[in-house]
Amino acid sequence: MGERRSSKKPPGVLYNVGYEGRSADQLLDLLELTQVQVLIDVRLNPISRKPGLSKTKLAAALAAKGIEYVHEPLLGNPQENREGFSNGHLAQAKAAYAARLTNGSRDAFIRLVERARDERVAMLCMESEPERCHRQVIVEAVEDEAPDLVQLPL
Repeated sequence: MGERRSSKKPPGVLYNVGYEGRSADQLLDLLELTQVQVLIDVRLNPISRKPGLSKTKLAAALAAKGIEYVHEPLLGNPQENREGFSNGHLAQAKAAYAARLTNGSRDAFIRLVERARDERVAMLCMESEPERCHRQVIVEAVEDEAPDLVQLPL
């Protein structure tokens, strides 16, 4: 008799990536190396001074590598809450962003979780240090909502 196969689906993967300190080519190579299928941009305004990292050019470069680009502005951190992540008022900034996730951004958050259940998803923002970025609040919410998802920093 052969081995009995589990009918259980393998856990999804959600990568957490910031592009600070990376070029667009370095980011693309990293996403390709880790076999990311979907990049979800969680910047409120997907613009960058770094060449190739604004929405239109990034989406085109990703498409050329077979990676889908999705912008979720509802998962972006509002301008008025960003300073807390950089000036040491992390607890306040995280609490404010967490409230946003359970309020107007809930649907976007659920879309991210559902995509990550079935595909290799990378969540993108600028900040290279996850603990100093609103992505960390998303990561913590995913841990509560979907503990079966494997979450990895890039």
